[in-house]
Amino acid sequence: MSDDRERDAALTRAVQLREQDQAGQAREQLVELAERYPQDAEIAYQTAWAHDVLGLEREAVPFYERALAGAGLSPEDRHGAFLGLGSTHRVLGSYGVASQTLRRGLDEFPDDPALQAFLGMALYNQGESREAVRLLLKTLAATSGDRRVQGYRRAIEYYADDLDGVQQTDEEPQEKS
Repeated sequence: MSDDRERDAALTRAVQLREQDQAGQAREQLVELAERYPQDAEIAYQTAWAHDVLGLEREAVPFYERALAGAGLSPEDRHGAFLGLGSTHRVLGSYGVASQTLRRGLDEFPDDPALQAFLGMALYNQGESREAVRLLLKTLAATSGDRRVQGYRRAIEYYADDLDGVQQTDEEPQEKS
């Protein structure tokens, strides 16, 4: 029982350090906790996050993977782990792995706009511009609170699926002289 309290107190202290812009100290404490509790998904997630904050993306990956493989993450943290891992892979240039990770996240959190936005970026990086624009337009239409975007929502959603759609007319376009 006291081991659980010690774990919880140490994790709370480390997270507070990260939140107080003391990510280096937080990382040190979280790495120690991750070694002490290697099966703890929450500690792995927080350790990954601390690495990411410091720009240590490559070092964050195994902690994100451990977090997603384990049990016990809250839905919010699980969502964050998918987003963090997918984004990290994208930053590292592993665009295909990023897309796969973000799609796995969308399997668990369908229609999540943050996952969709990061997937759109990864698809763009893979040269799948059409799919990236389609996804980002649909996400914009579904989530924007802007009255003008909402006023054109049906058109945006329609054209997102038909980006090359051109209305045919009887007139030939005239060339400019």
